[in-house]
Amino acid sequence: MKRLSIRFRITFWFTAALILVVLFTYVAIFFVSDQILQKTIRDNLIEIVEDNVDEVEFYQSIADVNLSDDVDHFIRYGEGYLEIDDDFLDAVNQVYTALYQEDDVLLYGENPISRQVSGVGFADGHVQHIHVDDRKYYIFDRKLTEDGLEELWLRGVVSEEQGTVQNSTLIQISIIFLPLLVLLASVGGYWIAARALGPIQEICRTADQIGRENDLKKRIDLGGGQDELHQLADSFNDMFEKLDKAFEAERQFTSNASHELRTPMSVILAQCEYILEEPRTAGEYEEALKVIQRQGKKMSGLINDMLDFARLDSHSDRYGKENVSVTELVTSVCTDMALIREKGISLRFDAENDVTFYGNRELLSRLLINLISNAYRYGREDGHIFVRLWLGNGKLCLSVADDGIGIDREEQQKIFRRFYQADNSRSGIGLGLGLSMAQEIARFHGGEVIVESTPGKGSVFTLTLPMP
Repeated sequence: MKRLSIRFRITFWFTAALILVVLFTYVAIFFVSDQILQKTIRDNLIEIVEDNVDEVEFYQSIADVNLSDDVDHFIRYGEGYLEIDDDFLDAVNQVYTALYQEDDVLLYGENPISRQVSGVGFADGHVQHIHVDDRKYYIFDRKLTEDGLEELWLRGVVSEEQGTVQNSTLIQISIIFLPLLVLLASVGGYWIAARALGPIQEICRTADQIGRENDLKKRIDLGGGQDELHQLADSFNDMFEKLDKAFEAERQFTSNASHELRTPMSVILAQCEYILEEPRTAGEYEEALKVIQRQGKKMSGLINDMLDFARLDSHSDRYGKENVSVTELVTSVCTDMALIREKGISLRFDAENDVTFYGNRELLSRLLINLISNAYRYGREDGHIFVRLWLGNGKLCLSVADDGIGIDREEQQKIFRRFYQADNSRSGIGLGLGLSMAQEIARFHGGEVIVESTPGKGSVFTLTLPMP
């Protein structure tokens, strides 16, 4: 079964949520709005009747009226006259107001259900209702209390269907426009989802292309932007770059290792073929075995170095950590290696007292040995090596300085690469793994090895490790 796209699922749930909102809206329109409209009708009835209370006045004589003003209607009543405002006749919002005597005689105004309400008694300030032909009417009465108006009542009447037209119009608009709104919102949501998920599709296409073509040099290009998807693309690009560098380093490492192993293997095979061609003397057999032994040791050392690199890269638990007296370690290693005196080089050291570090003693010892061995290898005849240990700025510092041939500036970053040898013509020995291993050990402990060198004057390799 084909999986639904994320874009379709987003649009589906978005549309479903809108439909639920529309359904709740319909419920509100059909039920809640009807109750609100009925209350509004009753409030409007009360307001209009209350306003009309002030529109009725009693005069003993016509002479008491200023006829120069805008005069409304006059009705003969008792011993005088009633003045009624002209607006009293108008039905306001389908609310009809009529003036009654207390014996239910209509004096003025309009009441469409006057016969049906003739038996309904007056109730001052209270809303009553009556059904006429299956239609509900609201009735509101107010007793007039001014002089001469004591036996008069105002009665307002309005049908509950006053709001039917408004309600019907609202329902019709809702039925037409709410579904249309859902449709437009769904189409817009689908388009927005397509735009929003476009970068993800580009990421998927590029990742798929990288996987099919095995080309880690390709990058995801989403154009300018700082949103989360652009950040994701940048993270993927950084990951691809690191993977590319890692695989390139792995290929280079494999190539270099193969090259380094090929020579001793070729020598071993050549010696075997030579010694087996015909019977040889005991001395020749012994010499051939020595050659094979030397080449075997060289291969064994290379393989051990490669295994150590693999363990360090994977942060294997093989190398446990403990509190190591670095002062004692430096003193021990330097004392032993000072006995070498290769090429007449002398070694001196200065170690600060009571320097300890939480790390692996074996690896730290190997790091120092590699740096000193490198100084011997590239030192000048009758030269000097100086090893120094100290604490400064919250860091452990260990330096190995020599006055040898030095390193060109363009080669100073290359010397930490595996199998790289800065000057093969002068060295002739070694596999180019010593400095690379020293750097890996430093990184394993959270530090680094840096080099400062001047060609012809010597080099200084400094290890810095953060103190806890």
